[in-house]
Amino acid sequence: MTKALLLDGDALAVRLRADLASRVTALRQRGHSPCLATLLIGDHSASDAYVARKHADCAEIGITSKDIRLPHDIDPQAALAEIAALNADPSVHGFLVQLPLPDHLDAQTLIEAVDPAKDIDGLHPVNLGRLVAAAPGLRPCTPQAILALLRAYNIPLAGRSVVIVGRGALVGRPLAMLLSLPGTDATVTLLHRQSANSAAAIAAADVVISAAGVPDLIRGAMIKPGAAVVGVGISYDAAGQMVSDIAADVGQIARWVTPRHGSVGALTRAFLLSNLVTAMEQP
Repeated sequence: MTKALLLDGDALAVRLRADLASRVTALRQRGHSPCLATLLIGDHSASDAYVARKHADCAEIGITSKDIRLPHDIDPQAALAEIAALNADPSVHGFLVQLPLPDHLDAQTLIEAVDPAKDIDGLHPVNLGRLVAAAPGLRPCTPQAILALLRAYNIPLAGRSVVIVGRGALVGRPLAMLLSLPGTDATVTLLHRQSANSAAAIAAADVVISAAGVPDLIRGAMIKPGAAVVGVGISYDAAGQMVSDIAADVGQIARWVTPRHGSVGALTRAFLLSNLVTAMEQP
């Protein structure tokens, strides 16, 4: 049996960063110096590594970056004051609050405090509302990454059945809106723990996207032969090793599948920088 074609998001991200580097050069030639800031609260090893990769991407394409670290036990009002300062800083053109946050901080409150024009994560309610309205705006990065990956491999979407497993605010719900917009026109089913007949929906899907964070949730026997399968959700086993939502045997049944590690993460970071550059290019 032929193995599935791997959806190489890492290679696509390299091409996107090269294009972004040219756009950043053009901005600098017009006297604009893009600057991205990250706000990391507390000690979280996975977040620390992810933030480091974001700053490395900035350095690669010529974007100035600021790495702001705050203590785990910071008072909520002090955290909001840091966000207000970034909103008011004309040298910072976009920033993000790295998730997850310590338990005593409410993520939605902090996200809503970000200036929508500087919300390069695309998660502020104003930007999510623009997505729902099919209006121009900063789009959530991981949904953009998934759509770009599917398009790069010419995977048909218009009129096709796409099942998304997981209804989170970072991926599932905004991705469902993005894929169903005019011009993409997928028929989207969004599954969650209370969904009935989930197995039948997955088995009938042309594209399965899992963002649940459940190890090996999607197995080869569950999918339609020739489907495209994208793994976004990750978790960690007892040894601290990263585990994908997508089981190894999916590659024996699917026509396209993401690697069990990597691919979407690099693309997500590329679209984070794309949001920053796009916002600066607006008149």
